[in-house]
Amino acid sequence: MRILKYIFLLILLALVGITVFVATQKGDFEVSKSSIVKTQRNTVFDYVNDYKNWETFGSWMQKDSDVKFNYDAKTIGTGAKCSFDNGSDDGYIKTVFVKENDSLAQRANFNGTTATVSWKFKDTIGGTKVTVHSKGTMDLMSKISTFFKGGITSILEDVYEKSLRNLDKTLNYEMKTYSIKVNGIVQRPSGFCLKQTVSCHIKSVGKNTKIMMAQMVHFFTKNKIAIAGKPFVNYDRYDVANDFATISVCIPVRQQITISPGSDMASGETIAFTCLKTTLTGDYSHSKEAWATAKKYIFDNGLKENFAGNYTEVYVKTIDDIKQPSKWITEIYIPVFPKAIELPNPVAAPINPNVTPPETTIPPSETP
Repeated sequence: MRILKYIFLLILLALVGITVFVATQKGDFEVSKSSIVKTQRNTVFDYVNDYKNWETFGSWMQKDSDVKFNYDAKTIGTGAKCSFDNGSDDGYIKTVFVKENDSLAQRANFNGTTATVSWKFKDTIGGTKVTVHSKGTMDLMSKISTFFKGGITSILEDVYEKSLRNLDKTLNYEMKTYSIKVNGIVQRPSGFCLKQTVSCHIKSVGKNTKIMMAQMVHFFTKNKIAIAGKPFVNYDRYDVANDFATISVCIPVRQQITISPGSDMASGETIAFTCLKTTLTGDYSHSKEAWATAKKYIFDNGLKENFAGNYTEVYVKTIDDIKQPSKWITEIYIPVFPKAIELPNPVAAPINPNVTPPETTIPPSETP
């Protein structure tokens, strides 16, 4: 029995000694990791810049199936934020600085451990060199827990290495796997919606659409407004020559809703019209090709665009439905005039010489 007590005391003393040793060590850390992602820089930057994409490449996010992610109304750019919780661990990460297609700066907190995280994107042979760097300070509990896992430096290096590898794999396959199908002439129904409208340069349309869509979903949730269909974008103006576009980001509602003056939201209505429907299955980066395919079909089949109608993209499946970009579904509707139906030439009936033709009565107004 004494031997067991001695063994227990030795173990206890060892644990106390390790704890004291760890507690006296510096809590500061700095880790950096780089990798080549075989995708063009602007695509890589846009993907990392949106927190909703992190679940597809963040190794620690994929490892813990119990973790729950909460996204703010803004998930892209300066001020974007994502928080997470799995019952025992929690934290958040927030973007504090953005230089378009170049770099990101973020502030993170994980179980009391604070850190700054920076991303650098640089063109290189074969794609984009992505460097992620973090620097921070651990509290006592974090120092003890990470010590038994090999140390914070080893942990973060492994996380960053796997995340960058996942990022390359995701972009190389998911972003490049897509299909385009022209469905044919359909009737787009009428209905009511709430919308936000913005005018911008054409290159900013995609980014503004994501930002405004997230804001609108947040608005619907906050005000407990029922969504009556898939969100869509109306292209009110698309002037390539002057690099200018006006878009309305819309979410359908069951009935018309009155919005107070001064709000960013507005009440809208979709008018029914005949259009050519085209379906893109895959990432939005292929939208330009999908629109070109639809326009070619219109030309090849002798159709005429109805410029008075709504040029529309409907987002049937998005990142909120499924994380893999290769499985997103976007429907494109281009308003066209119904094609005229050619009637066959009437065939003259044979004349029977034994039948007297009826008399023809001329209306009084037409009497010569």
